[in-house]
Amino acid sequence: MTSTLKSMLIFARNGLGTPILLIALLVMIVLPLPPLALDIFFTFNIALALVVILMTIYSPRPLEFSVFPTVLLLATLLRLALNVASTRVVLMNGQTGTDAAGQVIEAFGEFVVGGNYAVGLVVFFILVIINFVVVTKGAGRVSEVSARFTLDALPGKQMAIDADLNSGLITQDEARARRLETSAEADFYGSMDGASKFVRGDAIAGILILFINIIGGLVIGTVTHDMPLADAARTYILLTIGDGLVAQIPSLLLSTATAIIVTRVSAAGDMGTDIVRQVFGSARAIAIAAVIIGALGLVPGMPNLVFLGLGGALGFAAWILNKRAMQTEVEVLPEEPVAESNTPRELAWDDVSQVDPVGMEVGYRLIPLVDRAQGGILLERMKGVRRKLSEELGFLIPPVHVRDNLDLGPNGYRVTLNGVPAARGEIHADRHLAINPGQVYGTLEGVETKDPAFGLPAVWINAEQRDHAQTLGYTVVDPATVVATHLSQMLRDHAHELLGHDDVQQLLDRLARNHPKLVENLVPKSLSLGVVLRVMQNLLSEQIPIRDMRTIAETLADHGARSQDPVALTAAVRAALSRFIVQGITDSYEDLPLIALDPGLEQVLQRSLQATGSAGLGIEPRLAERLQRGASEAAQRQEIAGEPAVLVTSAELRPWLARWLRPMVRGLHVLAYTEIPDNRPVRVVATLGAAEAQAATA
Repeated sequence: MTSTLKSMLIFARNGLGTPILLIALLVMIVLPLPPLALDIFFTFNIALALVVILMTIYSPRPLEFSVFPTVLLLATLLRLALNVASTRVVLMNGQTGTDAAGQVIEAFGEFVVGGNYAVGLVVFFILVIINFVVVTKGAGRVSEVSARFTLDALPGKQMAIDADLNSGLITQDEARARRLETSAEADFYGSMDGASKFVRGDAIAGILILFINIIGGLVIGTVTHDMPLADAARTYILLTIGDGLVAQIPSLLLSTATAIIVTRVSAAGDMGTDIVRQVFGSARAIAIAAVIIGALGLVPGMPNLVFLGLGGALGFAAWILNKRAMQTEVEVLPEEPVAESNTPRELAWDDVSQVDPVGMEVGYRLIPLVDRAQGGILLERMKGVRRKLSEELGFLIPPVHVRDNLDLGPNGYRVTLNGVPAARGEIHADRHLAINPGQVYGTLEGVETKDPAFGLPAVWINAEQRDHAQTLGYTVVDPATVVATHLSQMLRDHAHELLGHDDVQQLLDRLARNHPKLVENLVPKSLSLGVVLRVMQNLLSEQIPIRDMRTIAETLADHGARSQDPVALTAAVRAALSRFIVQGITDSYEDLPLIALDPGLEQVLQRSLQATGSAGLGIEPRLAERLQRGASEAAQRQEIAGEPAVLVTSAELRPWLARWLRPMVRGLHVLAYTEIPDNRPVRVVATLGAAEAQAATA
């Protein structure tokens, strides 16, 4: 026996278990089996059904038993193969008695139904009705609905994962794991929708096999073996009933397992524990039930002892639950105030509060979002935002100090930079925000608003509408995610204000560990720390990360001897980072679409810049208005076409045009000719300023 088990384990580890099982199924269908083999296989079939239903009960989540549809198919095939094998034995050897097909079938035919085939038929049909009409039909409907809603909600869930990733709430690995889980969930419920059809077909097959065996047994017993009709009916019907019951009970168990796993929620938890906690966890409900049962026990003619006994047991259970709940309540006593000395102490520098680099103030209704004792998750989300932005931008984002502010509205919040409000918004802590990404398939009931981070139309909805909103194509996020996304976008836009001298020194110190000579030649030989800081702030203000510190430092060291101007040095660094900049605009290797300036207009702007010098561009107001309108229209056309809007100009004009146009034209990138990689093909999609140049030179 031990050697057999070892051999089975070796076969399973080598991936041969399933092929051998399929071969065994074919053998059972084709070759006759002895009664002892039938007893072993029928017992194994019952044990397998019990193991499967217990696995569905104790699995924390349905996806933990993702192989269930395959197991259900194999168990169904095993049971049908056993039906074929037992039918062959019953019809061939049934004239010898009720033990012809083994002791298991005989036990179910004789002991379970008392040897009365009429009772056996009634019991069998009741089991079939329960299995086919109640369990299988309900499980099939739930599987169908679950599969449909899971597949419909898949795009919304994927967009929610992308939103969490972009806002820094999760890492790339966590996003990849959530995408795999979402895809696995859709595949699982889709497979369960098909697997429920196996159970339904199995129930129908059981009924048909019963009638075929009864008719075939009567014909064979009376015609072939010359048995009296009554003896043939008793023998073959009892064998058929035993065969049907020994197969129908595992079928009922697997149908119940199917119904259990498709009705489970996605939250992790043991089903038995959840039932005890949610159904029998309320002392009030059990106490009321005890009173009602006890009152029924006082009615004359009722079984008073049973009802009164059950009512007393329920009352005792309610008292135990209430006592346990009272013991778990912990009274928090106020702390004793510390006696302060009457002698005032002298003021010190510690009494002078400093301005927080980044701060957040919340209204009183939003305090539960930032209070860990009340289950608030906003602080953890903000840590995720800082971690993601620090990785992307290349320097450490300072911590966010959160405090309440009674001057704000109860649902309001605002973000401050160096003590000055930089962004504000209003959220509903008890609702979810359904954001319209551009194309949805219906409307939602709720409070209409706009996404505070990107200004997209949105609706505040109840938590119960989340799945429905995702099905319609909305991106649904919780209030903490709304605030975290807004914070992430604000910090990204104002990153240049957060970078200071100490941060630049930290970056240089880290670079010096691997490239000490480079840092030694840069600061203070070529440039001062303040000039390097200004260059990095210029890069961050135009959404260019400073992760590639080696390239930045080498470029500054090369050009530092010729110029100390931060604008000129920034242009040189941008040219060195050209491939990185273009890759950040579009990761496609197709032609780079460009919006160019008319040569005449570019000459006009060049003369204006030379005339005004460092004061900036001096453009006639009507020319500025027409140029801004043309750039905005070109950017909108690019957005509709699904391409980036990139304006290209000379290196001298680029910083001034970027500073002027980017705040007014959303999504516009301004590049210099020297910032386009030599190996990158380009394509001019629009030219701005032909008419404006003629009007300016007229």
